[in-house]
Amino acid sequence: MIWHALASYRAGKDRRAAIVLDGKIYDLAAAAKATRSLPAAIAAAGVDALIADWSKRRRDVEALAKRAADLAGRGKLKPVAGGMGKLAAPIQPGRIFAAAANYVEHAEEMGTVLAGKANSNPYIFMKADTAVVGPGAKIVIPALSKQVDWEVELAAVIGREARFVSVDKALDYVAGYSVINDVSARDLNVRGDFPFKFDWFQGKSFDTFAPLGPWIVPKSCIGDPQKLKLELKVNGAVMQDADTGGMIFTVAEQIAYLSKIVTLRPGDVIATGTPTGVGMARGIFLKAGDVIDATIEKIGLLHNPVAGPSK
Repeated sequence: MIWHALASYRAGKDRRAAIVLDGKIYDLAAAAKATRSLPAAIAAAGVDALIADWSKRRRDVEALAKRAADLAGRGKLKPVAGGMGKLAAPIQPGRIFAAAANYVEHAEEMGTVLAGKANSNPYIFMKADTAVVGPGAKIVIPALSKQVDWEVELAAVIGREARFVSVDKALDYVAGYSVINDVSARDLNVRGDFPFKFDWFQGKSFDTFAPLGPWIVPKSCIGDPQKLKLELKVNGAVMQDADTGGMIFTVAEQIAYLSKIVTLRPGDVIATGTPTGVGMARGIFLKAGDVIDATIEKIGLLHNPVAGPSK
């Protein structure tokens, strides 16, 4: 299996689909035409449409990647000029589900006391879809918060409708994986004006609070999602350095749990939790001018600068 990924890039006012091979961005429609591996209408419809039809198109994309890599190697398929700088969020998720306190060390650094796994379930909240931005886009600090924090997480992208699925079959419903930064306003995650202690929506759903990318790597190129290294740097300094093996509830367990509550649909994204090393535990928070580099093994680097409050 040749490593490949699906990306979206900006072409003027348009948003186009791309296939990523050996770190280069190739227009998906052009690659489909050259390889005759994918219907032109599907390639032109974008990554969202491709993920929506993933169960039928997965093998087409694998064949396209193999043939496109051969053509590119022989100089018969040209990459998008400046493609890396044109990347957008790979998809616009229908819904974003996110796991809280899913690494023991992170729970401990936040002062969270967890029940034993055998007596618990994943704690899932939702982020607004308008929080999504792509690689290179600015994370905007809201005027309401003085404690904006980072959280690198493995994002699982659903590729098949899933309802009441078992843990051992759950990964069959994954199209691929990406990097997501669950940006959080820590001072807005709690409130005292209601008897309810936490307000996950308020603290997690500001516009730009879900950088996603740089692309989606198909499940077949990843292998075991519980054996991936994660790292996040702020201004070049390593803040988070762990691996997905530290999850309390695995990706499969989270999918199985969610599918008992809702019907998961293609294009849904699950942010699977963050490891230790967030700013809250260090007393460090993001400020205008900072840059964040979030990396996950076998996927890639998600780079985002930080800007001050918008008007």
